[in-house]
Amino acid sequence: MDDFFEEQLDSPDVEASLTVAKSGSKTKSKEEEGQLTVDVYQTEDDIVIKSTIAGVTAEDLDISLTNDMVTIKGVRNPDEKVRQSDYYYRELYWGPFSRSIILPEEIDAGNAKASIKNGILTIRLPKLAKSRVKKIKVMS
Repeated sequence: MDDFFEEQLDSPDVEASLTVAKSGSKTKSKEEEGQLTVDVYQTEDDIVIKSTIAGVTAEDLDISLTNDMVTIKGVRNPDEKVRQSDYYYRELYWGPFSRSIILPEEIDAGNAKASIKNGILTIRLPKLAKSRVKKIKVMS
């Protein structure tokens, strides 16, 4: 089996594509952050945000809320050290990430809930009911 991989890697076509891939890849600067992919949808009572964040613990996350925006920040740390020269493929993102989402309507930030299950972050944001708008009487 090792001979098969060595033959494949010694092939001129593979060697050329590896050279192009290595020369075409750019090194991430320390300031650069990855961006989360998200699904945002509504139920009757909530706005729901879901994101795949495998490899991240609850302690590695920071979620900030306002009435009209959610910001998710965190860091995904590799579980082992691997030298750059030992990679055949490197497609996973390791390091800091963030995402800000402008919400389609106001939410009750005080009753928001977040959970992680099977590598999926779920944030439930209760909608502010329009009927809860408090009216005040103007005194003359």
